[in-house]
Amino acid sequence: MEQSVGLVTTKQLNINTELRLESGRLLGPLTIAYETYGTLNRDGSNVILATHAWTGDAHAAGYHTPEDRKPGWWDNMIGPGKVLDTDRYFVICSNTIGSCKGSTGPTSINPRSGKPYRLKFPVLMIRDMVRAQKLLLDHLGIGSLKAVIGGSMGAMQAVEWAIHYPDMVRSIVPIAGTGRTSPMAIALNALARQAIYNDPLWKKGNYPIEHPPGDGLALARAVGHISFLSDASMWLKFDRRFSVRDGMFDFFGQFEIERYLEYNGGTFVERFDTNSFLYLAKALDLYDIAWNFDSPSDALSHLHCPSLWFAFTSDWLYPPQQTEEVVNELQRQHKPVEYHCIPSDYGHDSFLVEPEKFIPLLQNFLDRIE
Repeated sequence: MEQSVGLVTTKQLNINTELRLESGRLLGPLTIAYETYGTLNRDGSNVILATHAWTGDAHAAGYHTPEDRKPGWWDNMIGPGKVLDTDRYFVICSNTIGSCKGSTGPTSINPRSGKPYRLKFPVLMIRDMVRAQKLLLDHLGIGSLKAVIGGSMGAMQAVEWAIHYPDMVRSIVPIAGTGRTSPMAIALNALARQAIYNDPLWKKGNYPIEHPPGDGLALARAVGHISFLSDASMWLKFDRRFSVRDGMFDFFGQFEIERYLEYNGGTFVERFDTNSFLYLAKALDLYDIAWNFDSPSDALSHLHCPSLWFAFTSDWLYPPQQTEEVVNELQRQHKPVEYHCIPSDYGHDSFLVEPEKFIPLLQNFLDRIE
């Protein structure tokens, strides 16, 4: 029977070392926020690493307090009796560096100045995030991962894990991912950036934490939300309904979809730092599995473990054909790869909205890896 993991606490690991980034710069000391669910078995063979998306965090399951209205972002996947069964597996989720949710990022104190990094924080790549996660696992004494599983930016991390730590990773499950960020996705992030840059409160990243460039960040988040949805999901959820609060011929009256974007943009400002949003967007834009390899084929030649890939029919941010490019190359190289394109109307967010459509396939895969 499915249950919640209950009350959980986000832990923080402080690592007094410097991480050499892909840019050549050094970042350190490091703080990494993480949560764990379940119990590590005697031989350390039951570890699953869950990797989060763009604005996610380490809180993947359970509740921080009894008063919490919402559980962790993947609570429908992680817990006793669920597909990532905490009676069987030891599940870890860490917050990526560059974020503002407990790990070292632009809001952290720069040891060289004693002030927040802000835009003095170095540009990151997804590969840097994975190397920081490796430091966390080394500290926890974990030398083997049964699986690395994640959606969107989490899918990128899963692939990087398999390519760069092939002796440690026994399987990966990239969900709604891509092998390289497309010009269209970069263009959408460019619009989001301009929305922030044009907000006079941004002040080139030197805004007071208590007075962020809220209008710019809310608009940037709205651009993101549009890319996470689909035409079909907007018709299903909003249709052409006009807000009951407004008159149709009120010049500032809004459709329900407009109110949705406005509301979600406004609430996002309350929980996420603007500079962190920008740094993570840059990491997404820079993502390319072929970075520092001769080609995508060369990069994927280092991926040896079984992999299970999911794409969604209505995802136009990272559409199925982008996943299929990677899968086809893995098949050409005779790697153990499995791929499913899941019918869904919920766009890129399908992996969060309709996990029941791929959970049985994931369950079967994990059982076979066992």
